[in-house]
Amino acid sequence: MGLLLGLDVGTTNIKAGLFYEDGRLAAAASRPTKTSYTEDGLPYYDPEWMWATAAEVLREAAAKAEEPVRCLGITSMAEAGLLIDLVSGKPKSHVIPWFDKRSLPQLERIKAASDALTRFSRSGLNPSFKYGMLKMMWLKDQDAGILKDACWLSVSDYIAYRLTGQRFTDASLAARTYAYDLHNQQWDRGFLEQFGLGEVTFPKVLPAGQAGGKVHAEAAVVSGLREGLAVAVCGHDHLCASVAVGALEPGHVFDSMGTAETLVGILPERRLGEKEFRTGMSHGKHVLPGRYFWMGGISSSGGSVEWMRKIIQDPPIAYEDMNRMLAETERKPTGILYYPYLSGSGAPKPNPNMLSSFIGISVNHTRADMMRAVLEGTVYEFAAIRRAAEQASGQPINTITAVGGGTRNQVLMQIKADVTGCTFHIPNVEEATMLGAALLAGIGSGVYRDEFEAWQHISPQLSIRTITPDPEVGKLYQPYLEAYLELRDALHDHFNKLANRG
Repeated sequence: MGLLLGLDVGTTNIKAGLFYEDGRLAAAASRPTKTSYTEDGLPYYDPEWMWATAAEVLREAAAKAEEPVRCLGITSMAEAGLLIDLVSGKPKSHVIPWFDKRSLPQLERIKAASDALTRFSRSGLNPSFKYGMLKMMWLKDQDAGILKDACWLSVSDYIAYRLTGQRFTDASLAARTYAYDLHNQQWDRGFLEQFGLGEVTFPKVLPAGQAGGKVHAEAAVVSGLREGLAVAVCGHDHLCASVAVGALEPGHVFDSMGTAETLVGILPERRLGEKEFRTGMSHGKHVLPGRYFWMGGISSSGGSVEWMRKIIQDPPIAYEDMNRMLAETERKPTGILYYPYLSGSGAPKPNPNMLSSFIGISVNHTRADMMRAVLEGTVYEFAAIRRAAEQASGQPINTITAVGGGTRNQVLMQIKADVTGCTFHIPNVEEATMLGAALLAGIGSGVYRDEFEAWQHISPQLSIRTITPDPEVGKLYQPYLEAYLELRDALHDHFNKLANRG
């Protein structure tokens, strides 16, 4: 027997959790993720602060262990990363967040000099400012010599490096650089050289959950972990969370609902082509062996709700009051179309130029209607992702497992069920992302034979809340969903024209 340790380095919090082998949470520690800003307003994470904070939560969680800790699995936000110096081992740059848009000029260079479909077939991704390769291009544009003796590490890789002294990653994080060839399972040196990045070094790519190193003596003192503890990079945070809820095979779809929202499904491992490309969805190698994933997201889903809480009342309306207000609204469409693009739009129509919009407001609409309209808009966008996912997978999506803060909003979950016609299962998984990382590390360390045995251990501990759709209410929503999708295309054209004038 023993305990599994998971570390989640996220946009909002850095968290460590100890889990029993049946998935129950034994202890946890958390600190807010501190975003700093340069003099010209660019966001960044300080790498030394990030390491110190990760070590602090690991030390706090590990101190509560009543049994031996068997292994540590690390997961994180996917595209955030930094350059380190191969000689000194010290950072050569800040950690650039995934959401930072400083690399938009570099994105235009890549789009002008490469074919999007060809790139997608290798990387599984559509062009975006988020990816590590574009951040490296930006860094080189600021300092021509910064790439000498440099290695790019994602956030997970960096924390693992500080713990073990080894540089390793997994394919789900490697791919988010835009410079990893999924089919050949290697770094795409030719593509890197095309854009002046040929001298950059990258970590070795291991299967998610496989230990790439052990905690060394100095890190053991700082982190409170046992020297020699196996450390694994377990991959993309949303993929780790999907493992914790049992989304292990094609047909099982996972919805992660937080500030941003992500819908994740599974495909058999295969060469990607135009069919997948046309969906606008991200694809890649899953953290589970022999599988690919498709992924679509809303960058300001829960973020839209938080924004509206501030807009309708100062200080922001309390959650209890907001939920009470929503519960008093009628179970039917408000007639307002809200587009949740506070941070641009994602798949199936990714566009950093998109801005949020309200259409259809009248003098008769109330504060409650505006709040409900925000929920409806995030659901309409969710429905668009679902349609694209059905196209990508060739399978109908009728049942979805959801976790995250958004699942606590009963009105939102009922709107999602009514609009999509899907049944939603909400398991009482504590800290799904950390648990997924811990389980993957457990598989890699031999605690479990495979993901199915791990799920057999944890599933008996779960209770599940179910939200079912009302077909009659769904019929009322359909005209508004179709109008939302039709007008969305016009909004894309409008905001692209504004950006081009710009």
